[in-house]
Amino acid sequence: MSNGLRDVAIVGVGATPYYKRGGSAPQTNLELAGKAILAACEDAGISVKEIDGFAYYSGAGAGYGDKMDTADFMETLGIPEVTFTASLTSGGGGAAGSIGLARAAIVAGDATTVVTVMTLQQHKQRLGSVFAASAPDPINSFLQPSGLSGPGHLMSVLARRHMHLYGTRRDAFAEIAISTRENALNRPKAIQKKPLTKEEYFNGRIIADPLCLYDFCLETEGAVAVITTSAERAKDLRQKPVPVVAVAHGGRREWGRAFAWYGMPDEYFASSGNAPIAKRLWDQSGLTAQDIDVALLYDHFTPMVLMQLEDYGFCGKGEGGEFVESGAIRYKGGSIPVNTHGGQLSEAYIIGMTHIKEAVEQMRGTAINQVADAEFALATGGPASLPVSGLILGSAA
Repeated sequence: MSNGLRDVAIVGVGATPYYKRGGSAPQTNLELAGKAILAACEDAGISVKEIDGFAYYSGAGAGYGDKMDTADFMETLGIPEVTFTASLTSGGGGAAGSIGLARAAIVAGDATTVVTVMTLQQHKQRLGSVFAASAPDPINSFLQPSGLSGPGHLMSVLARRHMHLYGTRRDAFAEIAISTRENALNRPKAIQKKPLTKEEYFNGRIIADPLCLYDFCLETEGAVAVITTSAERAKDLRQKPVPVVAVAHGGRREWGRAFAWYGMPDEYFASSGNAPIAKRLWDQSGLTAQDIDVALLYDHFTPMVLMQLEDYGFCGKGEGGEFVESGAIRYKGGSIPVNTHGGQLSEAYIIGMTHIKEAVEQMRGTAINQVADAEFALATGGPASLPVSGLILGSAA
């Protein structure tokens, strides 16, 4: 099948071990990211000196407490010259879209070998309390007096709205947490490798009603890097190239305002904000949700997985709860296996990059929980503040 763009390919992925929050010291973010980049180069079979481009997201921020700097990487890793370095704005919503930024540079001739990297340490700022730690400003004045101190509080309101509109039950959120945990059990680097029962889920501490402890992603540390190059050059490298079939980032104004301000219509409020991204991916690729064999959906909170399933068309609007409860997202026996690597809920939270790494491994046919005969993988960034993003990869050849 020759769908989609296919003018660039991912040729290398690398990662550090994953650590619980506070566990990666005394390494620095620079050190963690450098190790991931070197591992990705080794995977691709190239020298780090061949990197001539950096495509970041989250404003080149390492979490919310630190920055990544191209000059630091050049000095530390011995990269002689870069011809492209740029970043998508906002947060984890740009994870998948950063590969599109790399593609843009390569197609335009601005770079030949582009690395995307994310590293996260949380000793300076816990992501879960990011809004509470911010100084008052016009936007935060809508949040802080209401006790909405972190992303989980914001997402809890969206989840409650979805429950009100469509009768969605916490049982669906439980199924996402439980099935994701099951996928992590056999993964050596996963943080959580103890099975999660439904009884344990419902006994979990409520953090932001209706969300309990198990609806929140992990607070972890580590780094992941991905190397993208032209499809032509990729043929000569160590790994079979994984073609980029479609990639998009952006989003509607109504979603961006709602994430922090609310006051939006139901079409956007009880959603993941990914519907316009999905449309662009399907238009680029000629594919539909029914062509996707494995979905790596950004899972900082369980309800947002459910709403992405709706936005990407795996089920109808408002049907996500019933769809998930049917077992459809299970690796074993589901119609669309979701987050086969354990996701951010159970493997590690590196702000979306583990999903891209898993998508590459699925398309290479080397994933630990390999989906048989998988031809297309979807990876997403966000729901988060704009931009949100999506990426379709094709099977390696």
